[in-house]
Amino acid sequence: MTTILPGVGKKKPVRWLTPASGYLTGYAYTLNPYVGCAFGCSYCYVRRMPIALFKGKPWGEWVEPKSFDGEQFRNEWHRALRKGDVTVFMSSATDPYQPEEYQARITRRLLEIIAEAPPQFLLLQTRSPLVLRDVDLLLKLGEGVRVSMTVETDLESVRKVLTPSAPPLAGRLRAIRELRRAGVPVQAAVSPLLPCSEAFPAQLAEAVERVVVDDFFRGDGSGGKRSEQLHMAARYRELGAEALYTPKTADDFVGQLKRHMPQGRVYFGQEGFMP
Repeated sequence: MTTILPGVGKKKPVRWLTPASGYLTGYAYTLNPYVGCAFGCSYCYVRRMPIALFKGKPWGEWVEPKSFDGEQFRNEWHRALRKGDVTVFMSSATDPYQPEEYQARITRRLLEIIAEAPPQFLLLQTRSPLVLRDVDLLLKLGEGVRVSMTVETDLESVRKVLTPSAPPLAGRLRAIRELRRAGVPVQAAVSPLLPCSEAFPAQLAEAVERVVVDDFFRGDGSGGKRSEQLHMAARYRELGAEALYTPKTADDFVGQLKRHMPQGRVYFGQEGFMP
């Protein structure tokens, strides 16, 4: 059960826009509407970061909506625009479409202000079909936005073991198709690739025009050390998929995708998330 921690709404965040660095070098800012995450994916690299290690509650069991002040964010946003090109990764340490977003609507309120004065580029990283609620705002951003929908596998049996609190896969694929039909730029983020069926590459090629793939060894921001600390090899053994826990699995998957999709539509790692 996810806890909505008390005291939310009493303190204003120091700032919403955080200068991007590390894996997200290439963006000007990251933007996280929430602290914590209700999805609690077993492989999440944030589990090994201070925000998760020293909170006192297990990652995935708590979430804090940030206190929202529209004028405060609008002023901060326009200050950033005056400094030059604004490219934003939303979100780097949580999902902007937490279950709490149904009521809190913080992500939507941020997007309403962003749509008033669009940035050069906004990447909206999520695994929730709730993003469909905001199609009207995303369309206002035109080609300056891309929704990146995480779909790590096509097997519900795998999702239920490794990401049991995340939205079902069918809903995410439906959201990709609906975003595409609406004219919102969208990609599937197979990040990280989890054990899947042989039909998964063809299924993705039918659903979406752009795919980025990543794995535990090159995509956890630490050369695989965080994934090792999270005992992902042991989780694969529990699934009977130990042989798949190797960089070659993702490399082979990328090759299969490229046989199904036009040239230039399949990316690996950091390149696929850049503006």
